[in-house]
Amino acid sequence: MDALDEEVESILYIAREVSVYKIPHLKANEGHRANDWGDLAQPLWKGRLRIVEKSSGAVLMFEDAQTGDLFARAPYDALKPCVESVLDSSRYFVIRVEDAGKKAYIGMGFAERTDSFDFNVALQDYTKRLKAALSPPTPDEETPSPHIPAGPKKDYSLKEGQTFSISIPGKASRLLTPGTSLLGSSTQSTVNSGGGVPLLPPPPSSGRKK
Repeated sequence: MDALDEEVESILYIAREVSVYKIPHLKANEGHRANDWGDLAQPLWKGRLRIVEKSSGAVLMFEDAQTGDLFARAPYDALKPCVESVLDSSRYFVIRVEDAGKKAYIGMGFAERTDSFDFNVALQDYTKRLKAALSPPTPDEETPSPHIPAGPKKDYSLKEGQTFSISIPGKASRLLTPGTSLLGSSTQSTVNSGGGVPLLPPPPSSGRKK
């Protein structure tokens, strides 16, 4: 087969070893419990789990760790997940597997909680990306920065007749009014009298003759 015809796949997660269990039928209005699966030290099957993403979607692949032979597969639909957590443990899950249109439910367990945590994170990241692709934001939608507080802008300028006091160590407090600088003189009188720091003239234009 031409290499260009091969579909590119991404590996979202790999667990070197998971245990698979045969589980009893779910009782009405109750969730699954790993404690009801019998002796958890005697699984139905042990092998490798991979979450593979292709253009058609993601799928959970249960494979032999040595030969890579497929034991079961579970297409993952983010809108109708095939993975369900049990009620009594964070390391065990119920998986809906499919084969030639037929569906069945199996139990799955991880030896370590860190493995089950990474498994959950991989599915959550894929779900987030898929939902974002299905509902992309429109150009008209503006996302406000989380660093800028929401609400109307406040006007902190002094109104006519308002004053405030600044306390300077070693000096008496001075009341400031609009038009008064921190140096104690009126900005208007300073400009009119020509005192203070003079303003620099603008640079000469390129059209002026020297």
